[in-house]
Amino acid sequence: MTVVALSAPPLAVRVRTMCSARGKVVPMQSRTESPELTELLARVAAGDQDAFASFYDRTSRVVFGIVLHVVRDRAQAEEVTQEVYVDAWKAATRFDAAAGSPTAWLNTIAHRRAVDRVRSSERRIQREQRVFLESPDEATMRDTSDIVVAHADSARVRTALQSLPEPQRDAVMLAYFEGQSHRDISESLQVPLGTVKTRIRDGLRRLRAQLGEAPS
Repeated sequence: MTVVALSAPPLAVRVRTMCSARGKVVPMQSRTESPELTELLARVAAGDQDAFASFYDRTSRVVFGIVLHVVRDRAQAEEVTQEVYVDAWKAATRFDAAAGSPTAWLNTIAHRRAVDRVRSSERRIQREQRVFLESPDEATMRDTSDIVVAHADSARVRTALQSLPEPQRDAVMLAYFEGQSHRDISESLQVPLGTVKTRIRDGLRRLRAQLGEAPS
């Protein structure tokens, strides 16, 4: 069963419309509303698209409030709210009224989805940080490429390397001639990763300056 066939306005549009409305989030549904929501959810489980639209209209403000409280970002909260109702449409057949109210069931889905989004964002940030730390510095890559293109004779490069301070020379040698990553060099030389990047950057600048002054 898919949501794309719903005759009600597209879910994304309904989410944006609801989120753009002014005023406070309405309180959770009262107990007297549970039987009506239970009936709507049963119709949703049978594929009733109109019932799904009604169910959405009666519960979406609370769901959005829960999601926004967790993710702290309005745009992401709108996306997650849409995902919550896609999940609700697909899982409606598994709702058990004996286990709890429709509101509690839906709010559980909302909270789980919101927490998943936060954790996913945190993992993405951590991956990006690891890539940044483990990948060669972009400026360093450009400098190294310039050296290779302009001075294909590696003997000239090696000669120029001898004039570099030993810490810079060792770092550049490992990165340029042995192709080690910054993290590998950090472990090999037993120095912080930031120090390795600084040594390579400064060493390559000196190297380029010397090779640029050398006669062609």
